[in-house]
Amino acid sequence: MANFYTDIPELKYHLNNPMMERICQLKERDYRDKDEFDYAPQDYADAMDSYDKILEITGEITGETIAPNAEGVDEEGPHCGNGRVEYASGTKQNLDAMVKAGLNGMTMPRRFGGLNFPITPYTMCAEIVAAADAGFGNIWSLQDCIETLYEFGNEDQHSRFIPRICAGETMSMDLTEPDAGSDLQSVMLKATFDEANNCWRLNGVKRFITNGDANLHLVLARSEEGTKDGRGLSMFIYDKNEGGVDVRRIENKLGIHGSPTCELVYKNAKAELCGDRKLGLIKYVMALMNGARLGIAAQSVGLSQAAYNEGLAYAKERKQFGKAIIDFPAVYDMLSIMKAKLDAGRALLYQTSRYVDIYKALDDIARERKLTPEERQEQKVYSKLADSFTPLSKGMNSEYANQNAYDCIQIHGGSGFMMEYACQRIYRDARITSIYEGTTQLQTVAAIRYVTNGSYIATLRNYEAIPCSEEIQPLMDRVKEMANKFDACTNAVKEAQNQELLDFVACRLYEMAAVCIMSHLLIQDATKAPELFAKSAHIYVNYAEAEIEKHFNFIRKIKADDLADYRL
Repeated sequence: MANFYTDIPELKYHLNNPMMERICQLKERDYRDKDEFDYAPQDYADAMDSYDKILEITGEITGETIAPNAEGVDEEGPHCGNGRVEYASGTKQNLDAMVKAGLNGMTMPRRFGGLNFPITPYTMCAEIVAAADAGFGNIWSLQDCIETLYEFGNEDQHSRFIPRICAGETMSMDLTEPDAGSDLQSVMLKATFDEANNCWRLNGVKRFITNGDANLHLVLARSEEGTKDGRGLSMFIYDKNEGGVDVRRIENKLGIHGSPTCELVYKNAKAELCGDRKLGLIKYVMALMNGARLGIAAQSVGLSQAAYNEGLAYAKERKQFGKAIIDFPAVYDMLSIMKAKLDAGRALLYQTSRYVDIYKALDDIARERKLTPEERQEQKVYSKLADSFTPLSKGMNSEYANQNAYDCIQIHGGSGFMMEYACQRIYRDARITSIYEGTTQLQTVAAIRYVTNGSYIATLRNYEAIPCSEEIQPLMDRVKEMANKFDACTNAVKEAQNQELLDFVACRLYEMAAVCIMSHLLIQDATKAPELFAKSAHIYVNYAEAEIEKHFNFIRKIKADDLADYRL
């Protein structure tokens, strides 16, 4: 049977990044758990061996259970009756397998029953699961909502809720409403304090809630009477055991059929405040969304891998005009670009996750003791890097997932349009990735300040100082010129001092920054492991160079006065 971890050597390469030593040291607090928990690592090598083994188990379950169930789950989907959701039969089998393997609460401390994993190996598990069934990935990976409760909840909430997630219960984040999608400051679900019962009561409707009948919910609600903006919103914890929330319906979606997307009706539902009042959107949802966006980036890479696998296998088997279609330039061109985008996007995903790991571990340590000046500086640097890389990782990987799924169907030709082939499910599942948890356009909004304040160009200049192999040096020279064009475009737009012009070209500047960064990351990977990444590095730089040239030519010619022509 297939193993979705060991079959992909690129994953083990990214797991064994040198930054992991610092990440493990911080996450394990210099391995202090080893005397209290028999499954805690003794040292760095032991920790890495543990991650490798868990990833292998995840890959095995994915290959033997989740992937074989994927088509049946897609056809059956979840059911809604009497205000509750019942998962598809295959989804139940998947959850049972993951719970029995102990793959829940992966990043939570051991004292709560978790594995105390860093974000990076957990993100790899999320990618592996999504490669088999992106819809199931949504259900299983929403366990990472517990990160927000761990970060902002109190000790009593930690002790009551975190062990339940580690034991296999599910979570959801209830943010969106019929009139509040991307504009979450318009959320109107009402939260009122019940003095008699010393609890909060929630009333209203939430829509498009992934896994909406979960055991535990993090809910964004309006706690401040008379407010209309984000300053009146707080975060609440709702426990399904308390009752008061019904599933009105499950949305009939294009893809990710195994994942129930629900409309929820809150009727005086009992809830408790998470953190402080009025910080629900301003602070807590931003943290929640950043984690979710990294999760969608992982889901997207998994879908890209699945699309590439299907396209490659079909191209090798399908014969036309007397030979396998993989031997035709039009086909191997598509496949090579699919693989290059996959490798580039994965490099960006795990660079981002490592940045997140370091700053989150330092944040956690800061709740136990005062950080040293060196640690505070490290925390500041990696927090900024994580914040700037997350929208790039989510946006670009979701776009690449869609492009790879599109090309996978094209390689299949007419067969790709038939429901019997997995590529049609991958295509339908991929489409949502560039929409939910913030559209690609909103990722641009999140990233553009790092364009204009010079953060991305500074990162690129730092990457230029990293030595590469002699064979790869010509690529480095080309990527330096790409960065120069990105910098020139940025400066030209800033000098125009026109906000509408900046907003109009923001997506192009965003893509220029992203492809330059991914080119550098592939150059680094190709230097260390040419057998895995040299081909992709060459192909991706060719692709990225053309993208840079396209955007460079557009931006240097567009003027503020031209924008009137674009308004329909």
